[in-house]
Amino acid sequence: MNATLDLMARHRSIRRYTADPIPEEDVRRAVVAGQAASTSSAVQAYCLIRVTDVATRQSLVGLTGGQGKVADCGAFFVVAGDVRRHRLAAAQHGVDYEAHLEAFLLAVIDATLFAQNVALAFESMGYGMCYIGGLRNDLAQVDALLELPEGVYPLYGLCVGRPDETPTPRPRLPLDAVLFDDRYPDDATMTRRIDEYDEAYVEYLATRGVEPAKQRSWSALMAAKFSEPRRDDLGVYYRAKGADLR
Repeated sequence: MNATLDLMARHRSIRRYTADPIPEEDVRRAVVAGQAASTSSAVQAYCLIRVTDVATRQSLVGLTGGQGKVADCGAFFVVAGDVRRHRLAAAQHGVDYEAHLEAFLLAVIDATLFAQNVALAFESMGYGMCYIGGLRNDLAQVDALLELPEGVYPLYGLCVGRPDETPTPRPRLPLDAVLFDDRYPDDATMTRRIDEYDEAYVEYLATRGVEPAKQRSWSALMAAKFSEPRRDDLGVYYRAKGADLR
């Protein structure tokens, strides 16, 4: 393995952090590295909002489902798709901004490629990180708290800081369940791969000290997760912020 692959393989989601702040220089280095990520046709449809106000971060703890690490980590960021710039550019050149679902997808994809580069950069400097999907629990309240303009779409949060824990790595799906040649496998083959992963996942939970009664396979967790709609107000919110999802 080379140094980059070794760094990527060491990734853990860190949920406990020391009180150490992150120097401004390190933040800027990570964001510059994030900007080096691929972006479709140079649109760069992303931004990173660093939340520094203590009261605002405490409010975000509640809005993300009681995740105390949002307030406790060295730095907390909101990763957002950003088409505000494109709206301003269209106005500057005297044309209407007419962008549908493709523009929204570009913003989500660009922001995520950017965020992963930022995360890797922080990890390369010895920091830990954790994405916060709970930011989408109540986007209308997050929007009001951060006073976001039209065309800025908050997607998820990002905690960064010095780790105060060393969690065991969570196993991933077997390679044969995600890498295919030419065609997607038949359902029987995929089910076998899922069964293999279920065994590894339950073993992982046991090593983490989860009591047997609470050890659930990955497939059982996914079945529960996707058996009913969640955050079904997202479409309403993003449309209200100017996203045309047609």
